[in-house]
Amino acid sequence: MNKPVYPIVDAEHRARPSIAAIYADKPIEYFGRARHDVVNLLTTGPNDAVIELGCSAGGTGRAVLAAGKAGRYVGLELGEEAAFIAAQTLSEVHGGDVQDMDLSPFAGQFDALVASEVMEHLIDPWAVLKRLATCLKPGGQVVISVPNVAHWHVIRQLLLGRFRYQPCGVMDQTHLRWFTPEGLQDLLESANIEFVSLQPFKKISWKARLVNALTGGRFAHLFLIQIVVVGRLRA
Repeated sequence: MNKPVYPIVDAEHRARPSIAAIYADKPIEYFGRARHDVVNLLTTGPNDAVIELGCSAGGTGRAVLAAGKAGRYVGLELGEEAAFIAAQTLSEVHGGDVQDMDLSPFAGQFDALVASEVMEHLIDPWAVLKRLATCLKPGGQVVISVPNVAHWHVIRQLLLGRFRYQPCGVMDQTHLRWFTPEGLQDLLESANIEFVSLQPFKKISWKARLVNALTGGRFAHLFLIQIVVVGRLRA
């Protein structure tokens, strides 16, 4: 028996253009990648509960469960096809736009929140993160990943007068918000989440490490294509 997948758009919001339509041209592979770096950062255990915003097809959730870092894994997913796939293996999948969801049934239930490459797609990520924070237990862990708009490649394009959207990457045409490392830390603070650490998605090149060493790390933000931050909900 399939686990429940809830309607993507309820009747109240069906009359307005659906944000889900923005992703209609994305291949299903776009939603299926597991973030093993996120799995490694989680400090949860087999009896803990994790909620993921934008669980896609459930790749990261399956990896978390397989690693014994959750006994309950709840996904929130906008894409209908991806949500259906995720529902086959995750504990629960709730489909729809989180900006319209009632999250009160989840209040204080989770030991960790994961949001990988989602915040940049939201109209008001500050309001959404505040609401998601209410789903955490005091001290609950938060792991968020976003593209870095301060990467040197983006800055080079701006210096050339270019602001071109792309099918994927930092300038993905579905992005509504952009963050720098400092801006992402501010996002955490706005939701009463204490910043713990920041790191790159992938190891930076030896050239970038050399520049960092020669400049005392002042320009480290130029070499992060994606930013991953870890935080803790303040009691």
